[in-house]
Amino acid sequence: MAPYLKTYYREEVAPALIKSQGYRNIHQVPALEKIVLNTGVSASAEKSVLTEARKDLGLISGQKAIITMARTNISNFKLRKGMPIGCKVTMRGDQMYEFFYRLVSIALPTIRDFRGMSPRLDGQGNYSIGITDVTIFPEISIEGHKSPMGLDITIVTTAKTDEEGRELLRLLGMPYRRPEPTTTASAA
Repeated sequence: MAPYLKTYYREEVAPALIKSQGYRNIHQVPALEKIVLNTGVSASAEKSVLTEARKDLGLISGQKAIITMARTNISNFKLRKGMPIGCKVTMRGDQMYEFFYRLVSIALPTIRDFRGMSPRLDGQGNYSIGITDVTIFPEISIEGHKSPMGLDITIVTTAKTDEEGRELLRLLGMPYRRPEPTTTASAA
């Protein structure tokens, strides 16, 4: 059975994008391509911190995280080439749609003082989010954490422009921040 958001994309979002953007071919319609979760760990941190980060990414994404290694030596950070410095997960297909649905409907609204996400994209239709604490995801328990762990989420789309990507994500449920109303001072 297909995930809810994937079905919703096919039945509601794609036809709405065709109508609003004037696409002539279904293959021109932008779609989600992949979602990448990434977290960094201090090079001087204990090995258990990296193990905990890898376990947490696995719980959040539903697949095993891979460890990322340092590419260069940086003496100021006591970093040597080949040292483990973080972990990442790349999701595609059904897992990607399931994760995106949980992100926009469960995780983001639980952020304290949440007023919406910034509508800025990267210039090529992709969207990146920085989360300071992974405990906003219900899969992660607060008790087991020694220190708060941050997370970078990159949503890669097939959109050609920011406008197309923003509209795709908005129709999929991304809670964008509303622009502040401008008030004009009238001269009396």
